[in-house]
Amino acid sequence: MAQEFVVPDVGEGLTQITVLKWLVEVGGEVTMDQPLVEVETDKSVLEIPSPYPGTLLFHGAKEGEDLEVGKTLAVVGKAGEQWAPADGPQAAPVQAAPIVGTLPQASSPSGGQALPAVRKLAAELGVELAAVAGSGDGGRITAADVEAAAGSGRRRRLSRRRLAIAEHLSRSWREIPHVTTFDSARAENLLAERKRLLVEAEGPMPLEALLISALLPILVEFPDFNASLVGSDVLHREHYDIGVATDTDDGLIVPVVKGADDLSIHDLADAIIRLAKSAKGGKLTPDDVRGATFTVSNIGAVGGGYGTPIIPYGTTAIISFGRATEDVLVEGGAPAVGMVLPISLSYDHRLIDGAQGRAFMAAVVDRIEGV
Repeated sequence: MAQEFVVPDVGEGLTQITVLKWLVEVGGEVTMDQPLVEVETDKSVLEIPSPYPGTLLFHGAKEGEDLEVGKTLAVVGKAGEQWAPADGPQAAPVQAAPIVGTLPQASSPSGGQALPAVRKLAAELGVELAAVAGSGDGGRITAADVEAAAGSGRRRRLSRRRLAIAEHLSRSWREIPHVTTFDSARAENLLAERKRLLVEAEGPMPLEALLISALLPILVEFPDFNASLVGSDVLHREHYDIGVATDTDDGLIVPVVKGADDLSIHDLADAIIRLAKSAKGGKLTPDDVRGATFTVSNIGAVGGGYGTPIIPYGTTAIISFGRATEDVLVEGGAPAVGMVLPISLSYDHRLIDGAQGRAFMAAVVDRIEGV
């Protein structure tokens, strides 16, 4: 008997997936728990296993198409078995044929009109419709006309993950009054300690592990920086799940080191390396990117200095560290050369004022210089 398998609820309020790659073709044999399809959610790329053994009878969507949670993803049954949805093919959004005569008009050299979607595209590309000659029926301006007027270029659809990043950052910027403060710290002790740990570990020692280790006692001392605003209340987190901003081919992803305060420096390093590898390979699970209480961004890893990091929504602060470089300093009234680490701290001004922000930053500088 054919078994229907619907798109599972993968949590975090996600309502859709995008099918990236079918790992089993229709007619192919599949075992229970065998990876069936690779999909993308707003958070990560996942492989969904088959809950049934048998022959794959049906793909619920083509590669590149979206499916809502609860829609049929696949059907598994016996070889040669016939199956079709009880109500026919899955419903696709139906768009009414445009009635050009009732649309708001946009004048052009040919006297044509433009559909709302085309006018929106023109606004996004900075194209003045009055200067565009329409090539459609009756001189109507088409999307191709607008793109041609905008000049040569290549359009591509943003991935679901990139769209989620855009919405997340836009919401944070709209709703949180950001304040960013800057400072620098002498980095010789930090770099020497990293070198010592590299020898001790006989393996990679990401700088983020040392930075998180230095920050944890400061977050205990300043609980507003490891918090969340919930309506008119502030929720002080009593656990320390630290987000680590990670650069990937599809944008910045922030996997989370859970229970960072319970980990040794070597365990921190292992967790950061594992999460970074999963992020770059598109293999993070929803739990890997859920629940950060504070975020660290090492923009120095990509050559950055100072920055203005955006606070991840649901938290109150983020700190970024730039690349440590040689600079001229004043010591005892005389010039000296030292390694300087740029630091940028953004915080939610609804909860944290300038004096508290500067006190937190001063504690960070002292901690790094005293490593």
